[in-house]
Amino acid sequence: MINSAIHAKVVSSYCGSLHALDRNDDGTDEGVRTVPFTKGQDEMAGIIEVRGLSKTFVTKDASVEALQDINLSIQKGDIYGIIGMSGAGKSTLVRCLNFLERPTKGTVEIEGRDLSALWEKELRAQRAEIAMIFQHFNLLMQKNVIDNICFPLLYAGVSKKDGGRKGTMSKKDARKRAEELLEIVGLSEKAKAYPSQLSGGQKQRVAIARALAANPKILLCDEATSALDPQTTQSILQLLKQINREFGITIVIITHEMSVVREICSHVAIIGDGRLVEQGRVADIFSHPKTKEAKELIVKGRGEERRTLEGHQKDLMKGKCCIRIVFSVNSSFEPVIANMVLRFGQPINILRADTKNVEGIARGEMILSLPDDVQMQEEMKAYLTERGLAVQEVDGYGVD
Repeated sequence: MINSAIHAKVVSSYCGSLHALDRNDDGTDEGVRTVPFTKGQDEMAGIIEVRGLSKTFVTKDASVEALQDINLSIQKGDIYGIIGMSGAGKSTLVRCLNFLERPTKGTVEIEGRDLSALWEKELRAQRAEIAMIFQHFNLLMQKNVIDNICFPLLYAGVSKKDGGRKGTMSKKDARKRAEELLEIVGLSEKAKAYPSQLSGGQKQRVAIARALAANPKILLCDEATSALDPQTTQSILQLLKQINREFGITIVIITHEMSVVREICSHVAIIGDGRLVEQGRVADIFSHPKTKEAKELIVKGRGEERRTLEGHQKDLMKGKCCIRIVFSVNSSFEPVIANMVLRFGQPINILRADTKNVEGIARGEMILSLPDDVQMQEEMKAYLTERGLAVQEVDGYGVD
């Protein structure tokens, strides 16, 4: 039999954030200190508020500033993306949101409660409301699917009666709850299968079901689709959207792929070298990226979306004026480019044309190379802007 110390370690590493209230030696629940809501909290305050957060890792040889002065507000029921390149600090940030990593400076508030003001036992209880899923699933390989989902329910002692916060759950109730969750994620027929018998997408669905076991208010997803193929990624994203819509769970998605953010998120924060460089609605940042990091992720793309030109094309484009245009809903009904060519009597070169799903709306985008005449370039930009298109210069598009 696994002893209690090993149980605690397993739940902490595999189940992320599911913990029960500690008990006294006589088996009764330890009293919980009331933590007052922070000053200035109002109806507009987010379910997650991050203020001035910094995280420094110190070794005997050096110190590394992983995060510097991060400020975020995530609203209840939102699907919020945090995106950045590898090493930007986004995974450290998501672990600070549930205090698996304790910030060096700053505060994290969940529904107005400052996590740094909580006792350790209160913090473990608070984490029951903050579930987490991971890139590599973290399933117990020696247990079948339904037992993977039952395990945290039985260990943490959650109760349907108290909304999954405290008490005890019988094996019968835990199994019933696990079966309900398997139906939600579409894996009822895999209840007795073992992780080794599942595909990557199926493993992640089990991990999502397990994360939902304690009825969390917040679901943190750390690169949850990075190990999956595009088709499976799409199915997992649709499942997360369904969970958000049906249960009102606030979802925070950590990723390095802009395609994931465009598909599912309403707001996004872009992290670069440990700093928050840009944040806002996905549609706004997609149309008007301001920072170098945002342009790198949106204009050039990453991974399968990486947009490059062949060697001879790169040579031709050096020194040219290239612009990125994004069509609004209204401008998409007008042949803007054809009309512009007729209006100015000059040809333009279309380097790329594509349509992206942004917040559930198809948004067309193009990369154009304009004529060499500087005055005509400015007139063409003004012409496009007047017709409702977002216009942004992208120097040396496709040129490394």
